[in-house]
Amino acid sequence: MKHTITIVGLGFGDETSLNMGTWNRLQSAAAIWLRTEKHPVVDWMKKQGVHFHSFDEVYEKHHQFEEVYEEIASQLIRLAKEYQQVVYAVPGHPMVAERTVQILLKEQMESGIEVEIIGGGSFLDAAFARLQIDPIEGFQMVDGNDLQANQLNPRMHILVGQVYDRLVASDVKLSLMEVYPADHTVIIGTALGIPDLEKIVEVPLFELDHEDSFTDLSTVYVPPVLGNALYRQFDYLVEIIETLRGPDGCPWDRKQTHESLRPYLIEEAYEAIEAINNGDEDSLADELGDVLLQVLLHAQIGRDEGTFDIRDVIENLSEKMIRRHPHVFGKTKVTDSEQVVSNWQEIKKQERGEYAQEDESVLSGVPKEYPTILKSFEMQKKAAKLGFDWDSVDGVLAKVREELEEVVQAQSQEEREEELGDLLFSLGSLARWLQVDPEQALIRANQKFLYRFSYLEKKASELGQPIQEISMEQLDAWWNEAKHV
Repeated sequence: MKHTITIVGLGFGDETSLNMGTWNRLQSAAAIWLRTEKHPVVDWMKKQGVHFHSFDEVYEKHHQFEEVYEEIASQLIRLAKEYQQVVYAVPGHPMVAERTVQILLKEQMESGIEVEIIGGGSFLDAAFARLQIDPIEGFQMVDGNDLQANQLNPRMHILVGQVYDRLVASDVKLSLMEVYPADHTVIIGTALGIPDLEKIVEVPLFELDHEDSFTDLSTVYVPPVLGNALYRQFDYLVEIIETLRGPDGCPWDRKQTHESLRPYLIEEAYEAIEAINNGDEDSLADELGDVLLQVLLHAQIGRDEGTFDIRDVIENLSEKMIRRHPHVFGKTKVTDSEQVVSNWQEIKKQERGEYAQEDESVLSGVPKEYPTILKSFEMQKKAAKLGFDWDSVDGVLAKVREELEEVVQAQSQEEREEELGDLLFSLGSLARWLQVDPEQALIRANQKFLYRFSYLEKKASELGQPIQEISMEQLDAWWNEAKHV
């Protein structure tokens, strides 16, 4: 005879929700174990003369629920081997929010115990009826003890189970408020479908944990949202771009191509950099949105042309991040950030290996579209990795002085252009040795010049004179003032 654990569901409420098949099995079972006696049908079972044991004492032994569930499963396997057949009764339906059942199903092959499941009325049945939810419209059930905002789809009906006290409710509220408006109406349903015990309370989300009526039978229902409440959802943003590019969309967006959008991607990236340099967090959030807009437009154009879409972009990036971070997602060990960069470059080299030509220069990997000074910086950095570099920064400084002198001595326009180019190139090398991004340095210098020259214009305006009529001595004095304003 096989060793068997028969798992039955006690339904969502009192004896009226207990199905006949489960009741017959409970009456005929030789050994019955309840996960917990905290269930409305248990007192009635006692009156009917059904004898059972429970695992309530296991809850008192452990601080973590997973430890409780593991021990219950372990004890049931031992009991099944001792009694051959054991009936294990759980609240609701065995396949709905029952971690012990999942553990038993996973371990049945290794333990040699056969697990049989007999259904029962789930609390979902009562929730759908009492809260008037049609799950065909889209439905999610999540665990309040481990709720993550990224699990939630706000267009669906959401039921949050296991919200048995205010502490759990507080954690649930914080996760929900990452997705939903603070004043979004939610419903706390306790003992749904159970006469005399049922309680349904509507509250704004921000007051969810103000209620003090949570029990083991409490569930939080979060209705779907529409309109601007979806503005924080990435998929909704993708739909907006799809609409703009659609037949009834915006004429400007519809006519764009990868080629026509090129200048906007560069422009938006530089505006984001400017926001960073200004320390303007609000502006940065806005400018990064404009950068994201360019990504989404290119992805939608790719989808329209049948070449790629935003999911391909995300998949490629996810795969690349995992592949290039083996020290996080794999077993590679690193000691510092320099080693991370070294590994990153080596992985990139391996990735290019199957496409690279044998006679391809190491400098060919620098994008042609880079700003010229940044392209110079990147080429020198790549060459330096192969040993083509100065021994120290002193050599670089000497080269800068040499190039500056050659600029001064140049006679023709052609010579001046060539020597000035050499000077700028050597300054790129100096930037690399000083660990300064030359593009960023020049951006800051431009901003500084703009601010100080604007200060001169303001002072001239206060005098009621055009700036070109102000003496150089006065302009120089204002310039020095601007340094300290």
